[in-house]
Amino acid sequence: MALRKNPRIRERELMDPIDSGSGLDSGSGEVSELPETSRMSLSALRETLSNLDSEAEINSWCEALSRDQRVGAREIGERMLRRLRAEQVESERLERLFEHRARLIEGGCQVVAGVDEVGVGPLAGPVVAAAVVLPARVDLPGLNDSKKLSSKARERLDRAIREQALGFAIGEVESVEIDRINILQATLESMRRAVNALESQLRLDHVLVDARKIPGVSIAQTALIHGDAIDGSIAAASIVAKVYRDGLMKRFAVDYPGYGLERHMGYGTSEHIDALQRLGVSPIHRRSFSPVAAAAKRKA
Repeated sequence: MALRKNPRIRERELMDPIDSGSGLDSGSGEVSELPETSRMSLSALRETLSNLDSEAEINSWCEALSRDQRVGAREIGERMLRRLRAEQVESERLERLFEHRARLIEGGCQVVAGVDEVGVGPLAGPVVAAAVVLPARVDLPGLNDSKKLSSKARERLDRAIREQALGFAIGEVESVEIDRINILQATLESMRRAVNALESQLRLDHVLVDARKIPGVSIAQTALIHGDAIDGSIAAASIVAKVYRDGLMKRFAVDYPGYGLERHMGYGTSEHIDALQRLGVSPIHRRSFSPVAAAAKRKA
């Protein structure tokens, strides 16, 4: 159903089809004759509505269907109208997600990146950050904090973000370095590396960061508490970082079998703790984390 081409649906175009009066043409405001639906089969109606782009035209058809004597025809119109209203709600949600960026652009910034990290808590694997610059107009329905999405939704959005982004980059800090500098410093370093890598692609004017500012970065920054839930650019970065890190952990699961890394992604689940006690510590485990240190001591 081709509704994404015109994502901003005006409230006046979503009036109840029975009360909205005569159909309108696609933008002129002139009254036009309602479509004749009664002569069309239900399958033909579904096909016709699936190919409509204009919101006014869709509303005109929905109004006509509301007067059709067939229950099935009326249901087709009602479903389409619900879809249209859902599109409006999602469009408004996405617009709110980019309010911070919009204000920065109004203030003169041209290229605004979102930055987020994943993998602070796991017992194994790197901490990973992503930096992403999205275009002025995006088509990312369902964009949200990666933690609120299913793996399937994250992978779909990751592909779309990579296709639409003006630029993106990854920063990693491996387990050995985490043990050397501590997880907080490793987290900040992963974000710094992601920003520096992105800056080699694009001249950045501002960086929006989840929760904290990044040391060692000269670009202006804004730290947003719960940024991955309230800002679209940060949410995009959280998705790219999460999908990338999950892919790494699945590959590590092949190299270091038995820990269940492909399921828990290195987090300290009971399965993981049991495997540590049974198998000992692998090269990708964070030895500075107490469950890993305890397992290493037992195996020594």
